[in-house]
Amino acid sequence: MKWQLITPATEAQWQGYYQLRYQILRAPWQQPPGSERDELEAQAQHRMIVDAAGEVLAVGRLHLVDADTAQVRYMAVAEAARGTGFGAIMLQALEQQAVLIGAQRVILNARDSAVVFYKKSGYQVGAAQPPLFGIAHWQMSKALYLEGSAADRQSWVQALTQTWQQGIPLSEFMQLQVQSFDGHQLQCKAPLAPNKNPHQTMFAGSIYSMATLTGWGMVFLQMKALGLQGDIVLADAQIRYLAPLQHTPSAKVDLLQLKGDLTPLARGLKVRQQLKVQIMDGDNKVAEFEGRFVVLPLQPAQGHAH
Repeated sequence: MKWQLITPATEAQWQGYYQLRYQILRAPWQQPPGSERDELEAQAQHRMIVDAAGEVLAVGRLHLVDADTAQVRYMAVAEAARGTGFGAIMLQALEQQAVLIGAQRVILNARDSAVVFYKKSGYQVGAAQPPLFGIAHWQMSKALYLEGSAADRQSWVQALTQTWQQGIPLSEFMQLQVQSFDGHQLQCKAPLAPNKNPHQTMFAGSIYSMATLTGWGMVFLQMKALGLQGDIVLADAQIRYLAPLQHTPSAKVDLLQLKGDLTPLARGLKVRQQLKVQIMDGDNKVAEFEGRFVVLPLQPAQGHAH
């Protein structure tokens, strides 16, 4: 199915946008037309997914609650489009918009039946909210940035670099470096020269290794921010090579590309996290990496009697 993500602009698009909201979120509970809107429409960010014929498949809205917090509301997917992934696409589009407008976290109120969906997208369950139309709701939240100061982030990056150099010799041979880390996105770089193949482009194995190490690094940085310790292992991965890498290699991953909660590690439990890394040649994406990392709790050292 051909589709596109847009911001409603024409009168017909706005009509379809609000109609789907009403049809999914209000009509089943005999609410009057107009109840699908509120006083924040003019200052909110609106997104919709439409098919090739202009039919509305999914809608969603985002607005700032305060300087650091954005709220997702009125998420709806047409019944004919359920199970196609459009809900996740819409949610990520709204989260990306939240990053662009400077929010540090996203909150939402999820009905009981949607809690599992949002947990899969990295949201934490918070306090119970007043029921709506007799349906239990829960506040859920997702951090867009790791908590910590610029000095904290710098110390985490120094620890990552040291760990790479001491524990993963390949990183030093590749001359892999952290290019930037703002608490949301990690970007790494490596020169082309030590990673060339006979065609004078980047060796596919180096591309894979750069993606793996960048993903590994993002897991490491989250653990630093959370005060956790464990052994990070790549359990499974796949990569798609889209074009030769000829000039300026880099890799980037951000918190929106992660799935999986690391906090159970504090209770001695094994945790898993899936993530996506983009490999860039300058501004052009040349490969996509999807990896599943496992973090194993550290085993306590065995004592010896003297």
